[in-house]
Amino acid sequence: MLHHYDDATQMVAVNLLYDVGSRDEQPGKTGLAHLMEHLMFTGSTNAPGFDAALQAAGGESNAWTNVDMTNFYETLPAHNVETAFWLESDRLLNLSLSHESITTQKSVVIEEFKQRCLNVPYGDLVHIVNRLAFTNHPYRWPTIGAKIEDIENVSSQEILDFFHRHYAVNNLILCVSGHIDFEQTVSLAQKWFGSIQPRALNPRRLPVEPRQQEPRFMQIGNAEVPQDLIYMIYHMCGRGDADYQACDQLSDILSNGTSSRFYRNILVKTGLFTELDASITGTYDPGLFLIRGRLAEGVGFDEAKAAVALELRHLLDHGVTEHELEKCSNKFQSSSLFETVGYAEKAVKLSKYELLNKAEDINFEIDKYRALTPERIGTVATKLFDERNCSTLYYGPNA
Repeated sequence: MLHHYDDATQMVAVNLLYDVGSRDEQPGKTGLAHLMEHLMFTGSTNAPGFDAALQAAGGESNAWTNVDMTNFYETLPAHNVETAFWLESDRLLNLSLSHESITTQKSVVIEEFKQRCLNVPYGDLVHIVNRLAFTNHPYRWPTIGAKIEDIENVSSQEILDFFHRHYAVNNLILCVSGHIDFEQTVSLAQKWFGSIQPRALNPRRLPVEPRQQEPRFMQIGNAEVPQDLIYMIYHMCGRGDADYQACDQLSDILSNGTSSRFYRNILVKTGLFTELDASITGTYDPGLFLIRGRLAEGVGFDEAKAAVALELRHLLDHGVTEHELEKCSNKFQSSSLFETVGYAEKAVKLSKYELLNKAEDINFEIDKYRALTPERIGTVATKLFDERNCSTLYYGPNA
């Protein structure tokens, strides 16, 4: 259990992070973690209306799922905080997984799949990019699932098994943040969660993604989208790896702001792209470094790729500057501070750090960025931007 006292508010956030995401699914049974998130709001034995009970206490709730974790949180006035403890405890012990609720939530998730992935331009890209980059690891499908049929065909028993396998008091991190002292937090946690018996959890044994030994290429043409897109996808380390901060800095050096290299040297000078950015997936297991460009009208894919490759080659040959590192570290520090201004945001972030290693690491993250040197960045960039480590996607009406 984690606690953070904040006397700047009269509210409290109760945050529960479960150590389960779409990486814990099996081929043919994908989308279960996201579906389970929806089902957690269908009510429990003693609280058939989860949201109604919370709103009566002046609170609100929400949740999200990604490839690594599932997070639930409630924010409510401090004097009504016990309502959140009761609701979370009851749905962990007595969740109502009726045939009607499962059928309803399946339909909701399937419609979400259609709206996000099938009926919108570029909606299928997350599926395509993941399948191109990963051959073995469960990251090869997105959180919403690999295909609609997986959600349609999952049985009630399989859903129940998934719930009991992952939704356990010994598989969650409880963080309480806001206007509540430590003693009251401990008392409420013991009252509502102390008697819940832990479950036997199977150790996580995920398939290891083999090292990419040669470049990959995929071309998808005649896509009904406004503009051509190019992706250059590189495998990178996981969130807890020593190289993670260097990869993050590289993405900022290349594309964060109008002083970044992509903006100054490609977007402004060449006119080949209308958008060009670099980002990282930030996953706990080894993930991806993504370069994504939206091509200007009439520009060929090979020409666009050559411009990006030339900029990467210049970085590898000449390195980065101390000024670039300092600028990006300053941006990281300021954005991190803004991300934890609110009591609810603090609860989420502390839970994430606890899942990764320990919550106290949040205080030393900036030190890891400040410690980076041009030489260290160069070493990581050389390994990262190896052509054999690159998967390229040409996508659009003219691909």
